[in-house]
Amino acid sequence: MSQYISLSPLDYTIVLPFIFLAGFIDAIAGGGGLISLPAYWSVGIPPHLALGTNKFSSCFGTVFSTANYFKAKMIDVPVALLSAAFALLGSWLGATTALHVSAKILNYLLVVLIPIVAVISLTSRKMGYESRAHLLGLGYRLLLGGLAGLGIGFYDGFFGPGTGTFLILIYTSLLHYDFVKANGNTKVVNLASNVAALITFSVSGHVYLPLAIPGAICGITGNILGSKLVILKGNKLIKEVFVLALLLLLGRVIYNLLSL
Repeated sequence: MSQYISLSPLDYTIVLPFIFLAGFIDAIAGGGGLISLPAYWSVGIPPHLALGTNKFSSCFGTVFSTANYFKAKMIDVPVALLSAAFALLGSWLGATTALHVSAKILNYLLVVLIPIVAVISLTSRKMGYESRAHLLGLGYRLLLGGLAGLGIGFYDGFFGPGTGTFLILIYTSLLHYDFVKANGNTKVVNLASNVAALITFSVSGHVYLPLAIPGAICGITGNILGSKLVILKGNKLIKEVFVLALLLLLGRVIYNLLSL
């Protein structure tokens, strides 16, 4: 696959800063793929090769942001791990369903839902600022976390864009984590799904290593800076970037509808 790709120094200059920015945004509120994938496509990387190459850089970047959140005790480990396990199952179910059902209906649904979520996030002063998850009890958190992982995993396998952003929304609204803990939990789920996807793309030869390796360095740098900024700034920063990620997702969905 890779022998058909020839990138100029200018192409690298265009793509790599966007991969850094994607890692930075993804570490804070998810949605990094909404920035990096169009950058890959803009220099002529075919869609499946772009997806695999993007998974390579995002996977390594997520390792570092997850490690930073773990060291800062910003992850509810049992809930995050169970969510990750169910997300892998959900992703498989979603991908299987996608083979038989058009994503067009989901695009229309998201055009309505995303603005509503953005407005609720902006107008709700309490959502995500105070963690009340411990009041639910571990058993209940595990149940909701597993269901959240299954549902978002299904979405990821069926459609994909903004998976981390939607998972943060579920963690804050249903499990009552603050944005910081919700984001930390999300990174564990993202890491599990990224590793699984990367293995799949690598085995099928859909990773362009000449770009994936420098892209991974940029993604790691962005993730490290983004996660450290979250540790310093906390919930307010995540909420602002979370709304930005929702707007990016809305733009992607509208583009999808116009392209159908």
